[in-house]
Amino acid sequence: MWVREEWEPIQINPNGVAGFMAPSELIVCKTKDQTQTLAVAEEALRDGAVPLVVMTLNKPLGLTEGRRLQLAARDGKSTGLAIIPEGMGSNAAETRWRCAPVFAPKDSTLQKWELIKNKSGTLGVWHVRWEPTSRRLIMVSPAGE
Repeated sequence: MWVREEWEPIQINPNGVAGFMAPSELIVCKTKDQTQTLAVAEEALRDGAVPLVVMTLNKPLGLTEGRRLQLAARDGKSTGLAIIPEGMGSNAAETRWRCAPVFAPKDSTLQKWELIKNKSGTLGVWHVRWEPTSRRLIMVSPAGE
């Protein structure tokens, strides 16, 4: 499930997600504001009917809201992913990641993932690429290693 505010101009392209999942399996919820986005995401996480809830947020996430999402995800045995602008993360977050594309002439799926906050472990950097046949991320060595 992807939850986002209705005013956002960016849309999910069904052809773009087809290599990752069947477009018919994606539920897109459009909300009027961030408060409603958080409420919908919390209910979906708590219900547990969907394994992943992605929410696009445009304002800082407070400690209370972040903690409510954590508890809902735990109760529903779901995963919540908040896509937020740089510097607007919540201190309640278990982990914080940064993802950036890596230029590779023959592979447009190569990315650099950085774990920049981890309450229960170490930090790290990984280079990954999407494997469409297995529909999984594959860890790869950075160029020259």
